[in-house]
Amino acid sequence: MYDFLTAYSLQLTALVENNNQQLNSGRPSRGGGRGGGDRRQGKRPPREKSEFDSKVLDLARVTRVTKGGKRFSFRATVVIGDRKGSVGLGVAQGSDVAQSVQKATNQAKRFLMYVPKLGSSIPHKVENKYSSASVLLKPAVKGNGLKAGGPVRAVISLAGIEDLTAKLLNRTRNKINIARATMGALAKLKVSAKDKPLPVVQVGESAQENKA
Repeated sequence: MYDFLTAYSLQLTALVENNNQQLNSGRPSRGGGRGGGDRRQGKRPPREKSEFDSKVLDLARVTRVTKGGKRFSFRATVVIGDRKGSVGLGVAQGSDVAQSVQKATNQAKRFLMYVPKLGSSIPHKVENKYSSASVLLKPAVKGNGLKAGGPVRAVISLAGIEDLTAKLLNRTRNKINIARATMGALAKLKVSAKDKPLPVVQVGESAQENKA
């Protein structure tokens, strides 16, 4: 009787071990299971850096009264630039902050303008008025720095101008008008023929042209 029970227990133990091995062989590894293991395979690729730098000048909540009640939205004012002479301004509304900023950024990209420069400053003094804002921009020598504040400084710096002196002739708290006045002033800039740098001619090329 004792030998029978011993043989039966050994057979039962072998059966359980065999069953456990089959279960383990069909079970997925811990690393590939849900919620565990290395998640680097599902990691999103890094976003490509945009060629334009952007700055939010103003963000306000707008209330619209309709027949059914009040509707709230957000208005964003964004200026973008590559710091190499291209700058744009966009104003847009959206149902939330992220949507309004994205729409304003896209609008600024559509209305990009090129700002002519003379070295690290502007070629001449310029003044512009937009609604309640009036802006005066004056060139400065290299090393003087950017003496401007608020929306004017944001627009000028993103345009790539390093030396300039700006002044608000009419004080106003409307940042949108100040930014648009600054953009209008930059649009008036022109580089004359005498201010353009002369082309560099090699000595060998000039001698060949004289022989010809």
